[in-house]
Amino acid sequence: MTSDSFSHPVEVSVYVLKLLCEMVSVGCVAAGLLAVGVTMVGVLRRRRQYVTVIQTIRLQFGLYLSLALEFLLAADILATIGKPDLMSLGELAFLAVIRTFLNYFLQRELEEEKKLVQELQSGQQRAAD
Repeated sequence: MTSDSFSHPVEVSVYVLKLLCEMVSVGCVAAGLLAVGVTMVGVLRRRRQYVTVIQTIRLQFGLYLSLALEFLLAADILATIGKPDLMSLGELAFLAVIRTFLNYFLQRELEEEKKLVQELQSGQQRAAD
């Protein structure tokens, strides 16, 4: 058997995995929107302070976006495996740098948001006591 006979099943497998990663990425964003919606409904029912809620929602949704970016990067890597030419490798490098920077700065912002939420919540607890 030649390597050409394996080419088609491998290409199909890589394409299916790439598509799956992209679908999971979209699912992460959809799940994040759903989680934010549930949080907002809870906020409207309990009438909590909105500053804390907005920070909490940004933190919550940011985590889902970060996960979505990870799956999109995986899909890009799989796409390059499917057609490993110089143009595809350059495109992968470009997309990987952009998505890595986005994820890095998103993670930094999420850490700051988390600290802010913790400070706001501890301040609210002290005020309630």
